[in-house]
Amino acid sequence: MQETRLDTARIRAARRVIDPVFLDTPLYRCEALEPGLGCTVSIKLETANPVRSFKGRGTEVVASLLADHASRAAVCASAGNLGQALAWSGRGRGLDVTVVASRFATRAKLDRIRALDAGLELVDGDHEMARERAAAIARYDGIRLVEDSLDIETCEGAATIGLELVDTAPSFDTVLIALGGGALATGVGHVVKALAPEVEVICVQPLGAPALTLSWRRRRVVTTGSTDTIADGVAGRYPIPAVLDDLLLVADDAVLVQEASIITGMRMLLDHAGLVVEPSAALGIAAILEDRDRFAGRHVVTIVCGSNVDVDAYHRWVGAAPLHRS
Repeated sequence: MQETRLDTARIRAARRVIDPVFLDTPLYRCEALEPGLGCTVSIKLETANPVRSFKGRGTEVVASLLADHASRAAVCASAGNLGQALAWSGRGRGLDVTVVASRFATRAKLDRIRALDAGLELVDGDHEMARERAAAIARYDGIRLVEDSLDIETCEGAATIGLELVDTAPSFDTVLIALGGGALATGVGHVVKALAPEVEVICVQPLGAPALTLSWRRRRVVTTGSTDTIADGVAGRYPIPAVLDDLLLVADDAVLVQEASIITGMRMLLDHAGLVVEPSAALGIAAILEDRDRFAGRHVVTIVCGSNVDVDAYHRWVGAAPLHRS
């Protein structure tokens, strides 16, 4: 494999600084899902931790480095999950954390950021505007700007999921990874391609937020003017060139799925796995639903990457059209 920005030795070292509460998350075959999907399905559950998403793995690496710096302060832009994770990791190490988010972000995520003692600044725009404001704060205050997916620590923290997959999973031939900024996809993809190259790495993004998928397909950065998806955690418009370079090396495919399939995937995870998940975490199930023939007879691992949802919105989505049971 050609070299990405990531390093497998550093990824193994990252496990030593990540709080064990984020490590060795449940990985199990979910037979109840299989009749509706037509393939063997295993779940890697990244929601059973204090911030209910995989992001804590990366922020633990970031915070462990910041704890040795003089300023001991950081700012990030977040749709919610990164902000929670950085607030959690920073609080445990005595860091001063500021999170910039859209005021239209999921309220439950914003409330949790406040509860974790981070400063929270809201902007009247989308995540890209929040990124601009976070960068301005970092320049003005002279503090660390934590940029998800661009900062290698966020990718290599997420990559520890890949180590756990290849070290502990029974034989599987496909891994489905939610694609947003790219930290999860490039991190897990790097490890899988380095240690289990026969496994197909498929990234999944909503049709209403396709920027990084379109960039992967065209092998150049493609930006979009807007996003239109309930999967706020992956709704970026400006792919990072260095992340795209890594993704081109580790992803075998990148697919787009419809909102209806995401909602059906969320409902299936609730009904058949007992899991309440945010839309981004259902992208893998949505990909199988939209192309059952492709996955028939395979053993697929899907990473359930987050469960921070607005309760009212979740009930609207999942309760809208109950599954028919035989």
